[in-house]
Amino acid sequence: MTKQKKSITIIGAGFSGLSASAYLAKQGHKVTVLEKNSTPGGRARRFSDSGFTYDMGPSWYWMPDIFESFFTDFGKSTSDYYELERLDPSYKIYFGNGKEVKLPAGVENIYKLYEELEPGSSNNLKRFLDEAGYKYQIGIGEFVHKPSHSIKEYMSWKILKAGLKLNMFSSFSSYINKYFKNPLIRRMLEFPVLFLGGTAKTTPALYSLMNYSDMVQGTWYPKGGMFKVVEAMVKLAEELGVEFIYNAEVSTINTDNNRVISVTASGKEYQTDYLVATGDYHHIEQQLLSPYYRKYTPRYWDKRVLSPSSLIYYLGFNTRIPEFQHHTLLFDEDFEGHADSIYSNPSWPENPSIYISCTSRTDTTVAPDGHENVMVLIPVAPGLDDSDNVREKYLNHVLMRLERYTGRKLSDKLVYSRSYAHKDFEMDYNAYKGNAYGLANTLLQTAFLKPKMRNPKINNLIFAGQLTVPGPGVPPAIISGEMAANEISKLVTKHTSL
Repeated sequence: MTKQKKSITIIGAGFSGLSASAYLAKQGHKVTVLEKNSTPGGRARRFSDSGFTYDMGPSWYWMPDIFESFFTDFGKSTSDYYELERLDPSYKIYFGNGKEVKLPAGVENIYKLYEELEPGSSNNLKRFLDEAGYKYQIGIGEFVHKPSHSIKEYMSWKILKAGLKLNMFSSFSSYINKYFKNPLIRRMLEFPVLFLGGTAKTTPALYSLMNYSDMVQGTWYPKGGMFKVVEAMVKLAEELGVEFIYNAEVSTINTDNNRVISVTASGKEYQTDYLVATGDYHHIEQQLLSPYYRKYTPRYWDKRVLSPSSLIYYLGFNTRIPEFQHHTLLFDEDFEGHADSIYSNPSWPENPSIYISCTSRTDTTVAPDGHENVMVLIPVAPGLDDSDNVREKYLNHVLMRLERYTGRKLSDKLVYSRSYAHKDFEMDYNAYKGNAYGLANTLLQTAFLKPKMRNPKINNLIFAGQLTVPGPGVPPAIISGEMAANEISKLVTKHTSL
């Protein structure tokens, strides 16, 4: 508990905002969360229509230890709020020409799979996962929880020594190629990188830690959907005294003498001692702060390398589709060409790779009996012209691809359809260039090279979320909120002692 209770306002009820609110309330502060939408969760919101229930964004439950650690900090467990089911297989990847691979649960089963694909590769996989496990341990234990105000935080012998083994300066693809020759194995290991904001050629090999979480820790599903995690974090925060105000879009951050004194949301002014900004960093800094208090210029933001945006379709079919797993990836087209359209020559892809989430294969509560709940996601470049014609074109393309894969006519079984892309990300989340995943995890946008949590011109404002440290993804967002709460605690202590 703090010696002096402070009024703290948080902008945004996404995962970082929910995390920060709980930690700050635990410290004894009066915490108010202002959320522009009608429900919490940010990109992880949920909606229901025509008997179908969809998680709108995150659908992969990886790094289960991060979720468990969060609830443990409050004397709770994930099992106090939701039930987890380990998926087996974790997912399926279709490579075309009848070739597909299902990744089984459990490393021993994965070793057997690798031996079938490339005799002798299981020993290489063991070494690969040992190194990936070390990266995960150091990455989560030494790097991820650092606020990264400056490079000095990393200037310890322990960290420098560990850094030599993290493969920060070699590419993900070259690192994988040292271990494996089979192209299917290489593609399986590389696919998580697509959502980190780069290709395997541009992403540091450090991120093999994602493969460790994938294979060793496993892929899980919170029964009822990913929104169950949001509901759990909201319930915990409310039990700690946090107040949530919805439909409260912040329009102005009011400052005086290098301090935030209040924020204006939906016409109402909220006085505050400290502010945690977990909404879109670019929007908050460039639109809500007066020019004098901005740390970064428009040119700085324009030069940032963003992760992909997404073209998403929420589809409902009045038939079962057993060819789909809970997670299915269609890599039956030119992967390199798709990546080029995202990162090198931003444009709408001709033949994209496609991710399918079919939660009704696991959860009977998300679709009517005999129906299938399907979310289809296509990673696309941010900042594209998102028109109704484009969405219609790609819906037809998606249905063609699904029919080609399953070998059955599905277009006449489609009973529900909703699309979501750049314009929606901008409208709902004020997302910079309609991005879905924040900044790309390139070497020059890692740790202290990301936009800072602190603004040196304002002494009671802390940023959190996917555009600052540690980066995009649900577990990193939860950690970002925890770090923001810790930074506020330091500021309170500092200001109280003055």
